[in-house]
Amino acid sequence: MNDYEYEWNPGNGADPETEQVRKPVKAKKNRGIGKAIVALCLCCALLGGAVGAGSVLFVRDGVSAVNETQPSAPALQQTASQEPVSISVSARDTNPVTAVTKENGQLMTASEVYAKNVNSTVGITTEITTTNYWGVQSTGAAAGSGFILTSDGYILTNQHVIDSANTITVAMYDGTTYEAKLIGADAGNDIAVLKIDAEGLTPVTLGDSDALLVGEDVLAIGNPLGELTFSLTRGAVSALDRTVTMSSGVTMNLIQTDCAINSGNSGGALFNLYGEVVGITNAKYSSNSYSNEASIDNIGFAIPINQVRDIVTSIIEKGYISKPYIGVTVSDVSEESQSYGAPKGAAIRSVEAGSPAEQAGLQAGDIVTAIDGNAITSYRELSDAIAEGGVGAVLELTVYRQGETLKLTVTVGEKQQSALPDAQTETEPQQSGNSGEGSLPWGGEGEGGFPWGGSDGQSGGWPFGG
Repeated sequence: MNDYEYEWNPGNGADPETEQVRKPVKAKKNRGIGKAIVALCLCCALLGGAVGAGSVLFVRDGVSAVNETQPSAPALQQTASQEPVSISVSARDTNPVTAVTKENGQLMTASEVYAKNVNSTVGITTEITTTNYWGVQSTGAAAGSGFILTSDGYILTNQHVIDSANTITVAMYDGTTYEAKLIGADAGNDIAVLKIDAEGLTPVTLGDSDALLVGEDVLAIGNPLGELTFSLTRGAVSALDRTVTMSSGVTMNLIQTDCAINSGNSGGALFNLYGEVVGITNAKYSSNSYSNEASIDNIGFAIPINQVRDIVTSIIEKGYISKPYIGVTVSDVSEESQSYGAPKGAAIRSVEAGSPAEQAGLQAGDIVTAIDGNAITSYRELSDAIAEGGVGAVLELTVYRQGETLKLTVTVGEKQQSALPDAQTETEPQQSGNSGEGSLPWGGEGEGGFPWGGSDGQSGGWPFGG
């Protein structure tokens, strides 16, 4: 049998331009060399497959041929271009932001807010002793965040961060650590004031949380997981005045944000883009690992700074918590009572003897329908007005009483509460308002009453992180 080498052309064996067909070519006599070429070509094909594109090789009757319709690969030694290469490189100033010279009231970038405030942010670790069901004690650790309020070492954080702590350690951005002392806490508002022995610290600037808008950019700086120290997360205000009830029954009005808030962020500051603290991060929603619910992401909460500013000042200056109150328990008016003609408003369930409310003439069974001429529809609006007015504020109440409308003036008084967590007990009566009682025709629908018009002062766990 004769050996032939074929030139392989597409299209039924004929070149459409030259009309040439396959031509037999006398075989080379050295068949050993042909076999060597086959082996070499096979090796090249394998290598080509490993590194990507390459020539397509065909083997026919023991001799290799190259498909001339495929572009041949450049030789390996020709990888370097002989032409000059033009690559665009940014010429902007890339010096890192290490200091902020902008004055208060000017918008900042996230980097500038971080540079201004990272030295005012602290990490907090605590040592906690727990006792199990069998009475065996063990020691554990917990972590959170906080921020510096004054240059002489007052620090604000969450109460649940330092709850039941034996020791509290504060770590600065530069690595310096201090042992902290608990000055006071308010479990109902989940805040705690610490003090370290230091001078010349850089305090934060407090902003106005009432001026926040939904959609406004905000930043959180803290220590997520207690390990990723001094991390910045960015998001927006998702909602304002969001009523959140914890599993313990504590209800708070909070800022909702899609900033990433995780365990360890608790007690850290929420900043606006003016570099001002507008909230204290304290909680996040998370799905129950034992449920079939979908996972929950980017729903975090922060305590509005305006809501606790006066309490913090009272703890530092007076050593106790000063809360505005008028001395009543309240609830919403039930739908059943409304069907009989009772108006919406804050229904007075009881009045404390000798309180500002009694002095103003309020009675059990009254329904407050307006404050300073502004209509209200729930007990919480009365509570908020008293809290915002503060001690000494004079409020004109529009009151519905047995079909008549009255105008009563009440001066907000002061309720003193211990700032020590173990001594925080509420002396005023509270009503859950779940049903009508006695001669009170309006019943009691809605959430629990707040006798002083402020926070409920209850304590409890914080089951969903933050």
